[in-house]
Amino acid sequence: MSFYDKYILPHLIDMACGLKPIHRQRAKLVPKARGKILEIGIGTGLNLRHYDLEKLDELWGLDPALEMHGLARRRMRKAGLEVSLLPLPAEEIPACDGQFDTIVCTYTLCTIPDPAQALREMYRVLAPHGELLFCEHGRAPDAHIRRWQNRLNPWWKPLTGGCNLNRDIPELIAHAGFVVDSLQSMYLPGPKAMTFNTWGHARRA
Repeated sequence: MSFYDKYILPHLIDMACGLKPIHRQRAKLVPKARGKILEIGIGTGLNLRHYDLEKLDELWGLDPALEMHGLARRRMRKAGLEVSLLPLPAEEIPACDGQFDTIVCTYTLCTIPDPAQALREMYRVLAPHGELLFCEHGRAPDAHIRRWQNRLNPWWKPLTGGCNLNRDIPELIAHAGFVVDSLQSMYLPGPKAMTFNTWGHARRA
């Protein structure tokens, strides 16, 4: 791992993903999580302040980026949360079938190397009555914005730890077998190639 990836990138990601418009997106979604919860890509713990403690029985946080765990632990203490941190990729979730009531996935599917496999794993470990809560940036609906996303992606990806601008998030979720019960979308403030957001909740078919 390079000096940039280990010491600079985690703080850049934390700043970018902690901007006010993105926190507003997190606040729409994360308080709905309940029961035994798995957060995919917990990163530096930016979602932690948004959990409703009265709904939470147990929280697991999955993220292979060990360099981000220090910030996450500080935010755990500040939020008064106990989190089981797992330094593992989402493509291999170390949990039994149907183990979680809620899976939270925010600004993560853009970066996972194999998002299709990761979503299959999420489907497997989600309880039959459970919900996948997701909020992601990705492929824009406007053709001229998509063209810019495709042009920029080869340059953007290595600078941002593997983030992709042009993944079709709703299609990936549906292809994994989920039924999307609620889906909303909008451009957040900022360059449109980087700010098209989709969010909602999905369940097992």
